[in-house]
Amino acid sequence: MFSNRMFNILVPIISVFLGLVAGAIIMLGFGYNPIRGYIALIDGAFGNAYFTGETIRRVTPYILTGLAVAFAFRAGLFNIGAEGQVIVGWLAAVWVGSSMEAPMIIHLPLAILAAAVAGGLWGFVPGILKAKLGVHEVIITIMMNYIALFLTNHLIRNVLTETKDTTDRVLESASLASNWIMEITSFSRLHWGLLIALAAAVIMWFLLEKTTTGYELRSVGYNRHASEYAGMKVGKNIVLAMVISGGFAGLAGAMEGLGTFGYMPTHSSFTNIGFDGIAVALLGGNAAFGTVIAAFLFGVLKEGSLNMPTEAGVPSELVEIVIALIIFFVASSYIIRWALLSLKKEGK
Repeated sequence: MFSNRMFNILVPIISVFLGLVAGAIIMLGFGYNPIRGYIALIDGAFGNAYFTGETIRRVTPYILTGLAVAFAFRAGLFNIGAEGQVIVGWLAAVWVGSSMEAPMIIHLPLAILAAAVAGGLWGFVPGILKAKLGVHEVIITIMMNYIALFLTNHLIRNVLTETKDTTDRVLESASLASNWIMEITSFSRLHWGLLIALAAAVIMWFLLEKTTTGYELRSVGYNRHASEYAGMKVGKNIVLAMVISGGFAGLAGAMEGLGTFGYMPTHSSFTNIGFDGIAVALLGGNAAFGTVIAAFLFGVLKEGSLNMPTEAGVPSELVEIVIALIIFFVASSYIIRWALLSLKKEGK
């Protein structure tokens, strides 16, 4: 029999493989060359220093939104609101980064902390409603995504600026950008945020696996009623899980505001960073380090796909189909498990 740990490792790997194969079949069906398409994708992700820098830059917020969704999953909650938490975290980081002056050792951590707090507060609302009134978190978090989108647009146009569509740029003392990194990556937008994202993954792993609080959060996720019978405060853990989840998503917003762009524009639609985090968490098995690997894959696919139309004539939208197929196979993991067990029985 396959152990649960081995199964959790094999399912994402097989899902990615099946997704790529299915994507190749679709390319063939529409008259495209899948080999050229995938070579163009890899070249677009790692073909030169600039592409490599942009790929890693894109991975950074995916790690954090993936961690946000995964953390809530581990506590038995479905955080669809990571998108809204990214947006409010982005605005909070840029506001602090552009509206005050302080030494970098104070200013940058303060701007990052503001983003985490803003995202955490945005997660607190569905958490408290779930804990106290039993309101389903999916409904509230979806609604709060729209509130975040339109509220931040209003604040940018009417409070932070005078009818402008972008905020002021953050000061250098609050910027994650680095001239040294830009030079070695041919002036890509890669920044120091990757280190923050990796540190967040370590923090999530340590919190969930090595602390009493993490044990309680996981217990509530496994069985809420049994946890309450054992004396755990279920409501408190629900709120805490949503706040921490929102904090991770808020940090993803800070990566965009303080690193990639250096300001915040108004958005006519969602950034999709938070929504993509759901897929990243699923592919990563809701584990901290699995999420990092899944985010890296998504970054490669998203960035590399931009090169496919010009180099191979393959529409970049096909990569979205590949990603959807990968998630489909992850969701159908019981079929993969059945196939693995059947192969093991035949091999005896």
